[in-house]
Amino acid sequence: MRIVITGGPASEPIDQVRFITNQSTGELAVKLARRFSAAGHRVELFLGRSASWRLEAARPFQTNEDLHRLLSEVAERDRVEAVLHAAALSDFAVAQAIVSGRKQEAAKIASDAASVELQLVPKPKLIRRLRDLFANAYIIGWKFELEGTPTDVVHEGVQQIELNRTNACIVNGSAFGPGFGFCTGHGLVRTLPTKDALSDWLLEVVVRHVEDNGP
Repeated sequence: MRIVITGGPASEPIDQVRFITNQSTGELAVKLARRFSAAGHRVELFLGRSASWRLEAARPFQTNEDLHRLLSEVAERDRVEAVLHAAALSDFAVAQAIVSGRKQEAAKIASDAASVELQLVPKPKLIRRLRDLFANAYIIGWKFELEGTPTDVVHEGVQQIELNRTNACIVNGSAFGPGFGFCTGHGLVRTLPTKDALSDWLLEVVVRHVEDNGP
């Protein structure tokens, strides 16, 4: 099987030397890539450039747009059986920077600026484009939440599936509690205690799906 995995953080430029990003190490994506590769599957791993976990074969990306371009290239050249979209992508872009009361024009904000104000604007969700790129793939998204109850997080995961036409969603974060929850459109199916246990479970789920539905 051909498996696409995304991981690590995207980032958005503030100026030509600084950026804003998410806290994501890329560890889970690397573990998933290793698990699927060890089982004999062809893995295409895309990691944010700031990820601290690395694999030599991984292809790097910086922005959401970089990752979309790379995924489009894969979709055009080969059939993909599953997409595990664990990357922590940017929800906002920097529309402009106001430095000491003036719009930033220079390539680099002066380090002695009295104040810096950033105007952030929402970015399109890449997960909403995955079904158009990979029409027949088994697509799994991620939902990380810090506030709310486990029931709230599972509800958010189910909504993500419905909105983005994915097959499943992994929920985690302090709002969910320890471990990871595997959700389908019907709700929470299973809780996995560790990243290794989650990797084993997802391998089993993806293989079973492909066997049941054909190549």
